[in-house]
Amino acid sequence: MKSKIHRARITQVDLDYEGSITIDRSLMEASDILPFERVEVLNVNNGARLSTYAIEGEANSGIIGINGAAARLVAKGDIVIILSYCQVPDGEAISITPSIVRVDRQNRIIEPLPMVPQWERIQKSVASRSDF
Repeated sequence: MKSKIHRARITQVDLDYEGSITIDRSLMEASDILPFERVEVLNVNNGARLSTYAIEGEANSGIIGINGAAARLVAKGDIVIILSYCQVPDGEAISITPSIVRVDRQNRIIEPLPMVPQWERIQKSVASRSDF
């Protein structure tokens, strides 16, 4: 996982648009999601999962809009998790620190979640075991 916007609220659905998810530009920047980057959208309300690409919405607008056919999988007000991924060699993967952004009910940034790189978690986990 490269990026995550945690528990954003859908503010609009547009079935007639050609596709994608519109995300407030400020949220995209904070979570390191690029325009036209592939994202996964997980609907907390109904369990639907969809794959699409991100497009920039107006900064600080709080917009999270599902467009096109995917609009049938969400309703305005649904809570979603937006994820992006990257592929890197194993040597780099162990030290990746994802960008995670939590938002409030209006999709304003609460705080980025501090993440501990994978390798540090593994070291702490192994060190805490008494059987090693």
